[in-house]
Amino acid sequence: MLITELNRECLLHLFSFLDKDGRRSLSLTCRGLREVFLDPALWPLLRFHAPCELQRNNYVLGPALRHLSVCWHSSRVKVCNIEDWAKTPFQKDICRKHEGVVSAFLARVCKRCPNLLSLTLSGCGHIEDQDVVLVLQSCRRLRSLRLENCVRITDSLLHAVVAHGDSLAAVQVDFCRNVTQSGLQVVRAGRPGVRLSAERSAGMIPDGRPQDKPQPLRRALQKVLLFS
Repeated sequence: MLITELNRECLLHLFSFLDKDGRRSLSLTCRGLREVFLDPALWPLLRFHAPCELQRNNYVLGPALRHLSVCWHSSRVKVCNIEDWAKTPFQKDICRKHEGVVSAFLARVCKRCPNLLSLTLSGCGHIEDQDVVLVLQSCRRLRSLRLENCVRITDSLLHAVVAHGDSLAAVQVDFCRNVTQSGLQVVRAGRPGVRLSAERSAGMIPDGRPQDKPQPLRRALQKVLLFS
């Protein structure tokens, strides 16, 4: 029996054992297998390990998606975490190549994946409050929101959790340095049934304005005056 002679259910089961690249490669062999690849039922779970993976044509976003994870563990994450005003031209150039990728991807998720149940974003240093707020507003069944080391996330998102997180059961905002204790208290008061985790977040040094940070030349002059 040829693989193309199997029924749709068997083909979906076989595809489920392959990773995203394997599914796409197999789908390029014939029209019938391409149709199986494009079936939203094949894609209830998506995991990505770098923003560049979001731009590949090897997955399908659809109403069957339930669990989504974008976890970026790379040395470049450290560059993304630097405040924009403090980045060197070289660091800005690095970020410019990918800074809008995750935000654009989440906008697509909002339009195509209304049944999303869990969202995990780790090391996504360029996403902002509104990117995640749109997910809360569009995916009303979302039960788990996990954010880790997302430095642009602030208390504004926590207020949105109270306003739009009707189905949320768990919220995690670990190592998000611009989240404060007052923002966490808003969630505890407004959504007492939500399991809230915020490891280190409210105890980290938040972003400051350029004038709040001593510039290298100013710091050097201060040292000269201090020891002269």
